[in-house]
Amino acid sequence: MRKFGIVLKYELKEYVSNKAFMILTVLLALAGAVLLFLPRFVDLSDFTGVQTVDREETDEGEQDVDEGERDIYLYLDEAGILRENVLTEFFPGVEWRAAGSREELIAAVGREEENTATQEGEADNEAEAGFIITGETEYEYYVYNKSMSDSNTAVFDEVMRQLYRLNYSDRQGWNLDEIDAMYHIPITVSEQVLNKDTGENFWYCYVLVILVFMLIVMYGQMIAVAVTNEKSNRAIEVLVTSTTPNSLLFGKVVAGAIGGLFQAGLVLGAVLLSYQANREVWGGQLDMFLHVPADVLVTFAVFGLGGYLFYAFLYGAMGALVSKTEDVSKSASGLMVIVMVVYFFSLLQLDNVEGPIIKVLSFLPVSSYSTMFARIAMGTVAPWEILLSFVILAASIFGAGVLGAKIYRMGTLRYGNPIKIGAALKEIRKETRNGKAQ
Repeated sequence: MRKFGIVLKYELKEYVSNKAFMILTVLLALAGAVLLFLPRFVDLSDFTGVQTVDREETDEGEQDVDEGERDIYLYLDEAGILRENVLTEFFPGVEWRAAGSREELIAAVGREEENTATQEGEADNEAEAGFIITGETEYEYYVYNKSMSDSNTAVFDEVMRQLYRLNYSDRQGWNLDEIDAMYHIPITVSEQVLNKDTGENFWYCYVLVILVFMLIVMYGQMIAVAVTNEKSNRAIEVLVTSTTPNSLLFGKVVAGAIGGLFQAGLVLGAVLLSYQANREVWGGQLDMFLHVPADVLVTFAVFGLGGYLFYAFLYGAMGALVSKTEDVSKSASGLMVIVMVVYFFSLLQLDNVEGPIIKVLSFLPVSSYSTMFARIAMGTVAPWEILLSFVILAASIFGAGVLGAKIYRMGTLRYGNPIKIGAALKEIRKETRNGKAQ
């Protein structure tokens, strides 16, 4: 235990003294906090729906700015059906002007830089877009450069439908307002969710699954490289004389786990706390991602840590199979495939947490780190299921640690070509049988 403590202390010191690691951690935490404090200093009311930046402009000044920023659209009503109040209803931020002729409308829309005065000489004739109504259900749309976000035709389609309804109702002597009131009668619903709202909880589960996946991939690879690095520079020959392979592997894995959890915990904590402090100014717009219940966070921490340790020991074992750091990716490729398959299956099954697939995945140690807390967040899970899943995961962590230590011990003084995992397992079984025979 003392040797394990020495290795753990040394490895943790390596993480803390790594300036790049610490600077990146602090920068990520600060960046997340700054972004979530942004609505207090920048007007994001278009997104949040909450006005937080004071404007010291007079009503007259605001009106002047608004008038200057309004787009100018032209129209020509050849069918004689247009009602300007309908235009302003569907295009509230647009200044509409009537064109004298088709040629005038096309010339005004097609003019890129040149500005000419109108017939009254009060304003220019340049326009962003133009509409020519040629019939009750037909119109032409003119624009100089159409952007990808141009939705004018979709909105004007609704204008034409509304005009058709109004004119048809007038001809029939109907009251369109009464008809609309009948078809669009407001319904009042009082929804009471007695257990979990899957739709509300889906997105933060999605984010947490991605987060734990990134931790496993990034830090698992770092642990594998750290294990291999000592073999590549032959420092392991000195280390094994003063400590045991078990202490070395467990020290490296636990130190890597603590380092990864420190970085992820600091960043995630800064983001969640900053959002809670600024939730009102965000108008709750990010609740689906960042308003995570405490029980879900606790479950995520327990199962996420368990899954992280499980894969960390396996990555450490993969690193022990090779003697060169450039061979680590090849050695860990099979493990990476398993991680990716589990990741995609977990994400694809998040919308069906009561299905048989995700229930099975929530008991497997390779996937319970993400699927069990998703089931807890979005579905109904019996206490015995949570306990059984955790026991299986804890036993698997211990098994992965023992297996990794044996592979590490076997590969400490083996150099040259990478050892295949199948050959390593056969060697371990052989040593186990010989040990029992003795």
